[in-house]
Amino acid sequence: METTHYEFQAEVRQLLDILSHSLYTHRDVYIRELISNAADALDKVRFKSVKGEKIADADLDFEIRIDLNQDAKTFSISDTGIGMTKQELIDNIGTIARSGTSEFVKQLKADEKNVSLIGRFGVGFYSVFMAGERVEVTTKAADPKEPSWIWTSDGTGTFDIAEGPQGCKRGTTVKVHLREDAQEYAQKWKVQSIIEKYSNFVPFPIKLDGEQVNKVTAIWREPKSKITKEQYNEFYKFIAHQSDDALTWMHFSADAPIQFHSLIFVPRTNMEFFGIESPDEGINLFVRRVLIDAHDKEILPNYLRFVRGVLESDDLPLNISRETLQDNPYMIKIKNTVVGKFLAHLQDLSRKEPEIFKEFWKNHGRIFKEGYNDFANKEKIAPLFHFNSSRATSKDELISLDTYVDRMHTDQQEIYYLSGPDRKSVENNPALEIFKAKDVEVLYCYDPIDEFALPGLFNYREKKIISADQVDLSKLEKIPNKENDDKKGKKPTKKDEKELEKLARRIKDILGARVEDVKLSDRLVNSPAVLVSQSMSSQMAKIMHIYTPEMAQKPKVMEINKTHPLILDLLAIYKKDAKDRILDTAALNLFNSAALMDGTVMDPQAMAANIQAIISTALSLYTQAAQATAEEKPEDN
Repeated sequence: METTHYEFQAEVRQLLDILSHSLYTHRDVYIRELISNAADALDKVRFKSVKGEKIADADLDFEIRIDLNQDAKTFSISDTGIGMTKQELIDNIGTIARSGTSEFVKQLKADEKNVSLIGRFGVGFYSVFMAGERVEVTTKAADPKEPSWIWTSDGTGTFDIAEGPQGCKRGTTVKVHLREDAQEYAQKWKVQSIIEKYSNFVPFPIKLDGEQVNKVTAIWREPKSKITKEQYNEFYKFIAHQSDDALTWMHFSADAPIQFHSLIFVPRTNMEFFGIESPDEGINLFVRRVLIDAHDKEILPNYLRFVRGVLESDDLPLNISRETLQDNPYMIKIKNTVVGKFLAHLQDLSRKEPEIFKEFWKNHGRIFKEGYNDFANKEKIAPLFHFNSSRATSKDELISLDTYVDRMHTDQQEIYYLSGPDRKSVENNPALEIFKAKDVEVLYCYDPIDEFALPGLFNYREKKIISADQVDLSKLEKIPNKENDDKKGKKPTKKDEKELEKLARRIKDILGARVEDVKLSDRLVNSPAVLVSQSMSSQMAKIMHIYTPEMAQKPKVMEINKTHPLILDLLAIYKKDAKDRILDTAALNLFNSAALMDGTVMDPQAMAANIQAIISTALSLYTQAAQATAEEKPEDN
């Protein structure tokens, strides 16, 4: 058998060095490349067969076979595809995709991402030398008249071609004699794990030592009408590594700007709630059914990071290593299409299946609300925001912003919300009292992200969104109090109001820099005092303090309730003696109680001391009164 000796094209020798040392992030991908090449060869021969062209060994099944030999230290992959002639061996493996120029390698060295040649047999193939010290390719072309050929090389600069044995069947076998440090590729578990990761959805059977490995179907390419609920859930469990069923899913294909298929799922559980960072974030990106990125974080924005699933296109351009996409405008358009359709899917879910949407919001709403700053999709995102409210009968009842706006008072100009750790704490917030008195609905917010999300929307349906503790009370003047509201205190006379204003100034003198000012309040009904700020909401101030504890909090305005018995008692003391020491103690404790309700107690030690002082005073007065009472009683004879 005559053997012909050849030298690799100069660029190939340089490419082999690049592939082996820098281009691929790890060696496993050589198996992916060989499988992809085999699938390409099978696609080509199947196309010939469909066209009715005569092909050698027409009765062969279209399949890929992998055989391992640990004793001989070999890895072999065979296909029944198109095969190659001698000249095709030289053209496809001896040269770089027929380029014949050094510009190709220069460009590759400068920027790997600028080269889009994967999918042409001959480039990905060279990755085999990362694991193989010697490679044999036995191939028989589909043309019945063509003989078989054997191509061999150690990847150092030359290759040999000799005529193969008689009776060789159509297709190609690549036999890899593994390097000493690559013996793991002769072990079944290792190869199987690589196939399952990268090539599980190749549209031809892949048999490893006689056993088919790729048994899961690429259902995202199938019509929705042919897929059952059970099949969707089984596929979800496989792709997302979950044990329970998906909450909901979206399956669609698109033709513009390029054809692609997408199947994405919403899990029932959000592991972030348990403080566990999920290692499976991102969409599985496939090109021609071959996995390119198992955790692609560019397809969906970060506020949809809970989503799992796949996206595939046959037309996306890849870089030379097939590991990353080239920069191209198509991905941006694909992303916009997928995000738009998914937001529309959630809208349908909220209208048609409210219980499922409620579960979605419970598990993923906190993350989803991070999308408030996706201004391109604001009109689709904002209607999906749901909150508890002052009109809800329980903490689990949720309403949308649309529902809130639809049942606003005629004269109501703004959307109001109030934040706190839970429903009880929000209900007890003094800032809520004016809204209860006027029966104005307030959204209840329990997540810290709400303090960014709602103000971040700015407005909704031309209604400004504002925190209830920052309301401009003039905006509520036209809204009357509820009928038969017995809780509204008696309005003080003008004379009393002037005296109350003097009391407020006296309290300001006592509190000093602790407060910005002390004013009479029109927002309070049941509480004696409240702290308010126009610069930011109380909850936002607490959040900012957590992240920047070194920054001193700006003093707030303390408003006092001019109809509350406690304030009226202080007024009586003030009228009797404006310098009475009890005013100092009472003012400090009034401030501390307001700060406690506001959640902004900055000096708990001082607060404790003030409480103890007033308890001591109360006990002393009680003791004196008891002693006086005892002295007034006549002695028993």
